[in-house]
Amino acid sequence: MWIEVVYALSKRQVLLQVELPENTSVYDGAKRSGIEAMFPGLEITEANLGVFGRKSKNPRTEMLKEGDRIEIYRPLLIDPKQARRNRTQNNR
Repeated sequence: MWIEVVYALSKRQVLLQVELPENTSVYDGAKRSGIEAMFPGLEITEANLGVFGRKSKNPRTEMLKEGDRIEIYRPLLIDPKQARRNRTQNNR
């Protein structure tokens, strides 16, 4: 089956199309894509993973389907609520 794996930094984004065997987990799909080698410091083991914008509760057991897109999420640099507070203070 064919799936996509995406990862993005502020200045670089990668979308890979990968062929995988049936019954591959979200975690295994991300590992087998080879995307870790493209981004030094990226560790799939530590990253939050999702499929089409929905965070996977257990990527090691959630199985992929043909055409799925695995998304590798970066940790937030700042809490969104705090960012809004900061913007409000700066605009005063």
